[in-house]
Amino acid sequence: MFELDLRSRQPIYEQLVEKVKELIIHEVWKSDEQLPSVRWLAKELTINPNTIQKAYRELEHQGYIYSIPGKGHFVAPQAKIMTREKVETMRNELLRLISEALYLGMSKEDILSLIELAEQSVKGGIKHD
Repeated sequence: MFELDLRSRQPIYEQLVEKVKELIIHEVWKSDEQLPSVRWLAKELTINPNTIQKAYRELEHQGYIYSIPGKGHFVAPQAKIMTREKVETMRNELLRLISEALYLGMSKEDILSLIELAEQSVKGGIKHD
């Protein structure tokens, strides 16, 4: 499914959050599809179930998944993910990153090619590791 870098400085639960978001964004996991159980995923990745639970809580807080007590965790429909507040936060972050990239010497063309690459990746045009 995916691998976590146990030697990374980034906490394991944050790595897990990013990996799950990537699978949702690239539509490997579809809307309303059930995610692996906390127990199964903890066993599969050989990490503490509390770490999985923390990642799932964060994903739920961000609107990427929802839970049904006694049933499990599911991928949230895209409409719930794309709120105005989230889009505005993302715009501000992108503006900051693009400004920094330009300051560090990246060209406008380099940035536009990265946008095209991201668009192809999201639409399934290329495989992303």
